[in-house]
Amino acid sequence: MRAADRDFAYGAAAGLLGDLLLGDPRRGHPVAAFGRAAQAVERVLWRDHRGSGVLHAVVCAGGAVTVGALASCAVRRSRAASVGLTAAATWAVVGGTSLGREARAIGGALAAGDVDVARERLPHLCGRDPEALDADGIARAVVESVAENTSDAVVGALVWGAVAGVPGLVGFRAVNTLDAMVGHRSARYLRYGWASARLDDVAGWPGARLTGLLAVAAGGAPRRALRAWRRDARLHPSPNAGVVEASFAGALGVRLGGTLSYAGRVEERPVLNGEGRSVVVDDIERAVRLSRRVSWLALGVSVGTHLVRARGRKKGWAL
Repeated sequence: MRAADRDFAYGAAAGLLGDLLLGDPRRGHPVAAFGRAAQAVERVLWRDHRGSGVLHAVVCAGGAVTVGALASCAVRRSRAASVGLTAAATWAVVGGTSLGREARAIGGALAAGDVDVARERLPHLCGRDPEALDADGIARAVVESVAENTSDAVVGALVWGAVAGVPGLVGFRAVNTLDAMVGHRSARYLRYGWASARLDDVAGWPGARLTGLLAVAAGGAPRRALRAWRRDARLHPSPNAGVVEASFAGALGVRLGGTLSYAGRVEERPVLNGEGRSVVVDDIERAVRLSRRVSWLALGVSVGTHLVRARGRKKGWAL
């Protein structure tokens, strides 16, 4: 096994452990710095045209990948520095601990009967209209967000890290951040954000499928979770969110989807795992625990896949 392959394994494990122990930094988060840079690029490039949006996505995501590649080249002669860079990049791009903290904070407010506090905190986790939701609706929104963000904030980054190292880690997070910033269907971003949204669909495809598989394996009800995935995921408007939300719904035995409200716009989403029961507050904690199990299993799968590919290269296999 090459030293570089061991470096990724050690660094990714250390980075995920760092996220578990420390969560996201309160100040100076690299993702926030990327967001500010992307906003500056948008101010220069914005036109109500898909071509401008394509250029925006290429400049921002390509810039992040380039920085990651240059940093990797700069430390490749030092094993300690290489492990440290991978650990720092992994810690910076994954967000499982912050996801769990926000979900639990909302769950705690709901358990205490303080729906107003839960509504106040909900925008930290997802883009729903909190005023349009009662306690049960907030709980459902949280479970859906935990499911989707397990893929977006953890598993997808680990998958691309296994494929392309540090450039893959930071590139995936850059694409995911761009989609959150400009990929929604507002009047301003319908055309300009098209490229970022499609790029995020492509980049998120493998991570969403791995998240679904691991939720099936780790959720305690594999047949039910697999059935919900196979039957309902394709009904969701997102090719990736449908997979993870349906598999989580089946694993937890709850019913997700239905009427949603975003920025004053009401959407009727398909029901996922329709035979499940309605979400209750206690399901938030169950979803967070499932998310944590899926995240650590994803680390094992990603590192294992990376090492198998490395061994295959050494033996001359076509991998």
